[in-house]
Amino acid sequence: MTDWDFTADLLVVGSGAGAMTAAIVAKREGLDSLVVEKTEFYGGSSACSGGGLWVPNNPLMPQVGLHDSLEKARAYLDATVGDRVPAARKDAYLSKAPETVAYLLQHSDLHLQLARGYSDYYPDRPGGMTDGRALEPGIYPGRKLGPLIQELRPRQIDYSPKLVLTIAEVKKIAMFTRNLASLLVAAKVLLRMIWSWVSRARLLCLGHALIAPLRLTLRDLAVPVWLNTHVRELIVEDGRVVGVAAEREGRPIKIRANRGVVLAAGGFAHNKEMREKYQRSPISPEWTSASPGNTGDAIRMGLALGAAVDLMEEAWWGPSSLPPGRTPHFHVTERSLPGSILIDSNGKRFTNESASYIDVVHAMYEHNRPDAVSIPAHFIMDHRSRGRYFFGVTMPILRFPKEYLESGYVKMADTLEELAGKIGVDRQGLLETVARFNEFARTGKDLDFSRGDSAYDRYYGDASVKPNPCLGAIEKPPFYAVEMIPGDLGTKGGLVTDEHARVLREDGSAIEGAYAIGNASASVMGDTYPGPGSTLGPAMTFGYVAAMHASGHGRIA
Repeated sequence: MTDWDFTADLLVVGSGAGAMTAAIVAKREGLDSLVVEKTEFYGGSSACSGGGLWVPNNPLMPQVGLHDSLEKARAYLDATVGDRVPAARKDAYLSKAPETVAYLLQHSDLHLQLARGYSDYYPDRPGGMTDGRALEPGIYPGRKLGPLIQELRPRQIDYSPKLVLTIAEVKKIAMFTRNLASLLVAAKVLLRMIWSWVSRARLLCLGHALIAPLRLTLRDLAVPVWLNTHVRELIVEDGRVVGVAAEREGRPIKIRANRGVVLAAGGFAHNKEMREKYQRSPISPEWTSASPGNTGDAIRMGLALGAAVDLMEEAWWGPSSLPPGRTPHFHVTERSLPGSILIDSNGKRFTNESASYIDVVHAMYEHNRPDAVSIPAHFIMDHRSRGRYFFGVTMPILRFPKEYLESGYVKMADTLEELAGKIGVDRQGLLETVARFNEFARTGKDLDFSRGDSAYDRYYGDASVKPNPCLGAIEKPPFYAVEMIPGDLGTKGGLVTDEHARVLREDGSAIEGAYAIGNASASVMGDTYPGPGSTLGPAMTFGYVAAMHASGHGRIA
């Protein structure tokens, strides 16, 4: 018999959006829930994210006249994810994601809105849509959290000055030098920032605006959230997970979980040994944008019980750079903007720079070889592009910080030949590539990689540039180059689960009492990235599904 220090009905390991959703739903459905987090902050990678959710057929779409359906969404997942993930799991997501959103809008302090105009990442495939499936939180008053705001995980990268903005506004202010509408949005964001500072309102945005209302709801429901509590082992009785052995602020404790344990502690992005074991080389935990707490604990504990794993070679990839003294910067908008390209060591393009970030990194790995190195690749831009658009956290018009140039993070040269020498790529190859790309910019058609053809490509493009918003000639000196490596938002391989979020063994049987969600589980999105928020949408949905199943109320259509 185990001597328990604490007992709950549902124990949730981790404190991201999926974890908090599970704890909220469990409590609302009559269970005593407990959230434990090993670091000193709550929020996990969700707090560091853009805060978006990809939810087909969501309940906000009809309010603006957008039509979606389960059948249409299924066709899209079949055309993107394919059979890499069992149909039962895909159908569970598609049927339960809209239900999860409706539940949280009714039973939590969370408010969501459509990220208008944000396309699916493959809108031209069957069932794809150019608008409506992306949701985001609005701006949230941090003062509502009271002292709990001090425990909210800080964002790893912030613009300077610290802007308070939504996902939709990120795109718009990136164009503030290009059109009046975007300039007005930028002015609105600036005024909001000033008001937040003067009034001490502590306005929150992006991932913080998603996590904060969920944390407030847990507080109001009297659900404990224990920080500095590291779960070490799952405790099994008669083949069922009944609790955990943990350390709380350095003291060993045992927590019983009457209805089960939800493993929501993220993937293994910061575990060097696991990344080198399961993923392609070159790879480094120094390249990830995931929460520092993502060290594979949940996956390790599941493996100890004989759980199956899948997709361990994959991550939520994205081309990233390594600014001096900062965490990696995950580049989303810059790759679609005119006047820039991504090249290998031969000075050649090797992919559509504007494509979904996961596809660009897949291309980096597939192309990388000794005679054509693409890890690292180099992002090339001219002075006109640099002056018009954001790069990382550097605003348009402004020069790169001095430390960027002195450290070599940014290489600058007056000619392309000189730039090629500084970054060690083939000079003639770069000159030929730029000449060919400049011709594409003039005609508006990328004959090599179709950049700008897709609605997703064009989402972050510059609509004022004709005939293609993603293509602009690279011709105005000085020229700049920044190394790009295969970064990520977190790993996406993990414990194999069923449509109820239960952890499965190699033989397909369920480990009773064990659930896994988010990046602790093998992603329902397979090896692709169907749309913005394909990480958080499933994490929160399967948190809802797990809690409903544990409460006895779960029904999968």
